[in-house]
Amino acid sequence: MIKKVDHIGIAVKSLKESLHFYTEVLKLSLERIEEVESEKVLVAFLSIGEIKIELLEPTSEESVIARFIDKHGEGVHHVALGVDSINERIQQLKTEGIKMIHETAKIGAGGASIAFMHPKSTGNVLFELCEKKMKGAEPNG
Repeated sequence: MIKKVDHIGIAVKSLKESLHFYTEVLKLSLERIEEVESEKVLVAFLSIGEIKIELLEPTSEESVIARFIDKHGEGVHHVALGVDSINERIQQLKTEGIKMIHETAKIGAGGASIAFMHPKSTGNVLFELCEKKMKGAEPNG
């Protein structure tokens, strides 16, 4: 069901202020920065082995990330779990009694299909399911 930890999402007030620590101190490689308008965030993708760190800066006070920072401060927002067949995984989790924030997958950063589990069902940890299509892969018949 779960293939790997895909990425860790970290809420930050400012990418500009935060990137120095990640790129200069930790020496992580910045892959790119992308705006996800639907979520009202700027996302900086950093590589750390096979896992990514996503720094999430709100672009609006209505952003979920802005509300998270207001309530909890900057820090770990979610852990993303790489899966195949995300909509099947959502249905499986629901049959196990897991409440989903998203009942079906939606498009997130990098074009990935994503869905979040409600933290009240997961011991107060916000988990994201993340299905990424292989670049250059042909769909199965």
